[in-house]
Amino acid sequence: MANSEETINKRENRQVEVNQNSPEILTNPIYTPAFLREQIGKLMRVEFLIGTNNLVDRIGILEDVGASYILLRSFENDSLVYCDIYSIKFITISTTGIYGSMANSNRYHYY
Repeated sequence: MANSEETINKRENRQVEVNQNSPEILTNPIYTPAFLREQIGKLMRVEFLIGTNNLVDRIGILEDVGASYILLRSFENDSLVYCDIYSIKFITISTTGIYGSMANSNRYHYY
């Protein structure tokens, strides 16, 4: 049992190693994967185009980025969600770390 738990933890802590031999897509922020690597650890809402006109979103903390995928840590059950980078259409990155909080709703007062 301990070995399977250790294997799971090793997989979850794995991040793509980037060095001077890495492809430019992972090092130059003009490419989506490299830009997203700069956002690791941030809270975000990612919207995916499924089919021709169906948008689906996922909200979580960006854990890792590869050449063709991102990993989000889900709030619902603290699981990792593997996401296809090519179906991403929009990403909203939280600048405060608080997504949809009451702090933002108090900014506007309607009387």
